[in-house]
Amino acid sequence: MRILLIAGGWSGEREVSLSGAQGIAKALARLGHSVTPFDPLPDFDGLVAAATAHDFCFINLHGSPGEDGLIQALLDAVRVPYQGSGPQASFLALHKAAAKQICRARGIPTPDWRYVPVRPEPGWSPDLPYPLFVKPNDGGSSLDMSRVTAPEGLLPALERVFASGKEALAEAAAPGFEMTCAVLGEEALPTILIRPRLSGEFFDYRSKYEADGAEEICPAPVDDALSAQVRELALRAHFALGCEGCSRSDFMVGEDGPVLLEVNTLPGMTPTSLVPKAAAAAGMSFEDLCARLIELGVARTAALPDLDLPRPGNG
Repeated sequence: MRILLIAGGWSGEREVSLSGAQGIAKALARLGHSVTPFDPLPDFDGLVAAATAHDFCFINLHGSPGEDGLIQALLDAVRVPYQGSGPQASFLALHKAAAKQICRARGIPTPDWRYVPVRPEPGWSPDLPYPLFVKPNDGGSSLDMSRVTAPEGLLPALERVFASGKEALAEAAAPGFEMTCAVLGEEALPTILIRPRLSGEFFDYRSKYEADGAEEICPAPVDDALSAQVRELALRAHFALGCEGCSRSDFMVGEDGPVLLEVNTLPGMTPTSLVPKAAAAAGMSFEDLCARLIELGVARTAALPDLDLPRPGNG
């Protein structure tokens, strides 16, 4: 296949995207594909032309564009297959406040939250217990995320988000330990236990991307009943949002069981990222995982309804 590898973009996670694309390109080449890199930052206007000159697009973007559904909507419009979820599920999952509404309506536990799209009036309170987290509503990689332990820390944390041009989400802190679970196709992969080594407070950007920043154990060393519960919730969240191909759901596990933090529709795809680790525990190599994602993406596009394109001479 001729594959257009889309990476880079203009979000704060640009460098993470470009770094991950290197391993993907090598894996796709080992699978026998011809790979062309494409960065939307310098040439967004050339995306459709580049995509239609290829058989498949492999998207390795984080944040917006990519996880917001824009790239997927363009590719659907010209019927070029790609891996992962379609435009609607991508947008809903990235918009944390929207995703949490849907998941809660489907009976999936998630911490209480307040959506803060603009700077609040002086004296505003989110009416949530402390500690709480303030994060970009549509961000990832824990960028500009703060753990707030007292009211005086709330406005600086919100300002950090607004200064980056984002909307904010205030979320009650969920006690316990972190687990994550990926869904591939219609199957939940083995769960992963995450223990941050650097910050000690939460799985922040440094813990995610610095060497030895966190201990990621797969399969998670928890009892079978808890692992099954997390896998079931990951599947329910995946389908509640309409995800396809692959997603990864992150949880905090406390005394009352797991609660969903968020769903990622384009999770990290370096050979040492969480989803490839889970796939490896299920017996899949990184190349196997890439091949399966391509297979699912091709099948998804083939199932889309035919376009009703105007014929020449019909106006």
